[in-house]
Amino acid sequence: MAVPELVTALDLAAHPEGGWYRRTWTSPVTVPTAHGPRPTATAILYLLDGVSRWHRVRSAELWCRHSGSPIALSFGGDGEAPVEERTELLGPPGHDGASPQVEVLAGVWQAATLQGDEPALVTCVVSPGFDFADFEMD
Repeated sequence: MAVPELVTALDLAAHPEGGWYRRTWTSPVTVPTAHGPRPTATAILYLLDGVSRWHRVRSAELWCRHSGSPIALSFGGDGEAPVEERTELLGPPGHDGASPQVEVLAGVWQAATLQGDEPALVTCVVSPGFDFADFEMD
């Protein structure tokens, strides 16, 4: 499917970092954090059709691949601004060392780049749960 068809079929909205998303699950259990209560975890469907902006989240994140082109996840440290340190490939096992799941540590800068022509569909699970108050873009 083309990007506009997938966006419509999955009821996705534009994400500020780039790509498209929809929250699909929020844990009913909450935990206190230094920035207020958060659900223990949340999940989104995320459709990447190009490159995301550098961003970071106060919580840990797990990217889980569903379909489409592999994604290069670049990590830029935990300083004031991103400085690319390493890249991991999210994709089908056995494809150039790709993994079907990639963890992003809390507070680490990240950016995603599509590695092919087909949009990539992933689930991102964030724990403690995602809140835009915990999100920062470069």
